[in-house]
Amino acid sequence: MIVSDTTGLLFVHVQKTGGTTVQRWLEEVTPDARPVPGCHRHAGLTTILQAEPGLGDHLVVGFVRNPWSRMHSWHRMVRRWVAQVPDGEPLASLSHFRGNAFARRVARELPDFEDFVLRGTREVPRLRRPQVAYLRAPGRRADLVGRQETLETDLRVLAERCGLPPHAGGRWNADDEPVDYRDAYTPAMRDRVAEVFARDVEAFGYEF
Repeated sequence: MIVSDTTGLLFVHVQKTGGTTVQRWLEEVTPDARPVPGCHRHAGLTTILQAEPGLGDHLVVGFVRNPWSRMHSWHRMVRRWVAQVPDGEPLASLSHFRGNAFARRVARELPDFEDFVLRGTREVPRLRRPQVAYLRAPGRRADLVGRQETLETDLRVLAERCGLPPHAGGRWNADDEPVDYRDAYTPAMRDRVAEVFARDVEAFGYEF
């Protein structure tokens, strides 16, 4: 997450929704950009407001993504990291895995995408948390929810609303290989994602 007190902005960073691009842009255009002490970079709105209640007065912004695409992208990211580990070296030899128990677990126990979807969503709590859960807190919810699919358009809306310089384009931590996530799913996997992320599907109208 990123906070800018002069802009009155709180960005809640949901994993695999283009959030690294948003964060880098905010760090460039808001000189007072800061994290919330004691909170993970992917902390949800409830956790953030418990740590710093005054941020409830800020403009709360987040981004979401088609849940089937998001799960596929998440798994591909970890597999890309695994491919970067030198032969014979431990996972922790790559910075992405150091201090990241979740990524190490996925790399070791869920290397197959089908297992990641069917078994991972049952065994790993982070993998079954709906995106809406990050963007809502008791008595408060995000004021502006953009979409990874329309990231540049939504960033322009955010920039205009907050009086910030526009995003210059380009994405961080993006998968540059063109793939169709639908090809990676079996009917059982498709249905499992629909079940786990039913709240996201209902809230944002996503379809497989």
